Amino acid sequence: MKICVLVKEVPDAAVEKRMDPNTKRLDRSGEKNLNPFDTHAIEAAMQIRESGALDVDEIVAVTMGPASAFRALHKAVSLGADRSIHLTDEALAGSDVCATGYALARVLEAESPDLVLLGQQSDDGECYTIGAVVADHLKMPSLTQVIKIDVQDAGLRCERQAEYGYDTVDVELPAVISVGDAINEPRYPSLKAIMGAKKKPLDTRSTGDVGIDAGQVGADGSQVQCGSFKAPPQKSAGTIIEDEDTNETVEKIMAWLDERKLI
Repeated sequence: MKICVLVKEVPDAAVEKRMDPNTKRLDRSGEKNLNPFDTHAIEAAMQIRESGALDVDEIVAVTMGPASAFRALHKAVSLGADRSIHLTDEALAGSDVCATGYALARVLEAESPDLVLLGQQSDDGECYTIGAVVADHLKMPSLTQVIKIDVQDAGLRCERQAEYGYDTVDVELPAVISVGDAINEPRYPSLKAIMGAKKKPLDTRSTGDVGIDAGQVGADGSQVQCGSFKAPPQKSAGTIIEDEDTNETVEKIMAWLDERKLI
């Protein structure tokens, strides 16, 4: 059995997000890291393997991104993936979620995985839909917001979060499953695993290598275009009340709350 885990390089959470006014895309020039939601998908794959309920031959990390994205793949391998695939090509720049899903599906078709796992969202775009788009291209069943996976004879029994509670769904393999961050607690990679990650196979592929139609990716092949954007208005400075006299301070706080009809 082969499990492919889709991962993504995203701007570090500590970096202030900004849009590039020229390209109208997210500025990705700062510090970057592996999407934290995808670490839960890698951990889910590892737990399936370690449970012994399924004979998992290999776990493959797959990403689409610029040249720097290989570092996200190194992190994925240090967390347990056996090898990684990096789809990178200038023709892919500016792809929206539909174009990205199509391109990733072309890579996965060549791998023929029995199970595709990914995080429920990316830390930058937060669109939640990439798993469904990939599944549609692969003609596989898709589940989202999955927080528990149990192996059954005919496939997997998954528990997923819903607006009204929880659903329990049986799904046959092959399938594409987006996992929520409540599914597990990702492990920390050991120093040995971090050092060994660079020695594990990393396959770099271009659009031509996997038969991607250049007209369906990139800015020209995307269905969503950014019109205009502007920074949110800056918040006004808060009110600071110094505690010099307790009674007077309490009166000031009460007056402030009363003025805003908060009491």
